Amino acid sequence: MSQPSDSGAVDARYMQLALSLGRRGLGNAYPNPAVGAVIVKDGVIVGRGGTQPGGRPHAEVEALRQAKKQAKGATLYCTLEPCSHEGKSPPCADAIIKAGIARVVSALEDPNPEVAGQGHARMRDKGITVDVGLMAEEACRAHAGHIARIQKSRPHVTLKLAVSSDGKAGLAGRKRIAITGEEARDRVWLMRGQSDAILVGIGTVLSDNPQLTCRLPGLFERSPIRVVLDAKLSVPMSVTVISTVRDTPTWVFTSHKASPIAEDILQQKGVRVFRVDETQGRLDLDEVLKILSREGITRLLVEGGPTVAAAFASADLVDEAVLLHGAREIGEGGIAPLEGMALEALTGKLTSRGSERLGADTLETFERA
Repeated sequence: MSQPSDSGAVDARYMQLALSLGRRGLGNAYPNPAVGAVIVKDGVIVGRGGTQPGGRPHAEVEALRQAKKQAKGATLYCTLEPCSHEGKSPPCADAIIKAGIARVVSALEDPNPEVAGQGHARMRDKGITVDVGLMAEEACRAHAGHIARIQKSRPHVTLKLAVSSDGKAGLAGRKRIAITGEEARDRVWLMRGQSDAILVGIGTVLSDNPQLTCRLPGLFERSPIRVVLDAKLSVPMSVTVISTVRDTPTWVFTSHKASPIAEDILQQKGVRVFRVDETQGRLDLDEVLKILSREGITRLLVEGGPTVAAAFASADLVDEAVLLHGAREIGEGGIAPLEGMALEALTGKLTSRGSERLGADTLETFERA
């Protein structure tokens, strides 16, 4: 027997588990959404699954594979509407029907026009009870990248900024300085592991020579694609994002004016190069994001310096901002986190989701309403 439809607390508990399973696939399931699924029969979990690396198998198929014959008469909890269209694999809705699932609790209708309620409708037509909307707000956050890619033709953009106690992001002369501690560093690495790609400008590459990887134990393989904005194609071959491209992919965006010889050298190294238009002397960020979306990127973490951060903020392309407030002061002459902009110009457009302590530092999150 499936769980009764009025058991709200029970449903919420299993949906929370499904969301947790889905989050494990963030940064690893693109171009597909990182869905979670749980199958319950007579109060016992008989199957669970998350979208697998590269987007397949889907979460529902993984859960059904575990449940086997116990799926008959059970309840399936899923964080997104099961697909109904024929893609690289058969529709999940058909697999659910065939397995004999009696009830489906779905957090969200899929905005993908190839699905858009058709999966729910197909299951209802076969006599399956379908309840939609449980924990929808949490599911929207979990699937923000998928939703942005479908509705805006671009990835969900998260801007990460580290800010000192006196509101600075670096020393005079743009010299690098550690603003936050180990707990904050580990959280940033986790954010990288949950992102499909991470973006910086050529200035950050030249001044910091960053690795831009996830260095939490056992999670290096979850490192995102590294994206560099380099209008003149001046990135040296010796910097880490180029010399380690065989280990972690690097994509470079440049202008149509950049040297074709430099492009050819980068491509021989294994770097992918994309040319985009320039707007007011800078690479067109809208075009950059559209290309990233076309390439399957759903979640983009922007870790660039004040110039890149301000460019995204002024173009109103930031969906989520994560501010890491350090306890130390930088002092007079320190540079602002947003080039030529007050920090409030960014946060004032967003809604606060609250803050948490990370050792001596504080993490504050903002998002679009």
